[in-house]
Amino acid sequence: MSNFTQNDQDYLAERFQILENHIVHSSKIALLKIQSWKFAMRTPEVGSNYQHAAEAMVRDSLLSTVPNAYVLCEEGYYLSPTDN
Repeated sequence: MSNFTQNDQDYLAERFQILENHIVHSSKIALLKIQSWKFAMRTPEVGSNYQHAAEAMVRDSLLSTVPNAYVLCEEGYYLSPTDN
């Protein structure tokens, strides 16, 4: 008699497709933001205000530090081995 093994291929394929769609959508949004930033830099009236806003956004989001424990908790790792 063979043991029952759970097959998660359908779940994994669906999860992969959802993540792939999310990445494609995020890439399109990033491309549009880059194009609008380039356009604003070519327009002197809009450029300076937009540049200051973009610098603040990058400084506040991309260059901010995050504690290691927060990253590990978000990825599913916890301090107690029994919680993993």
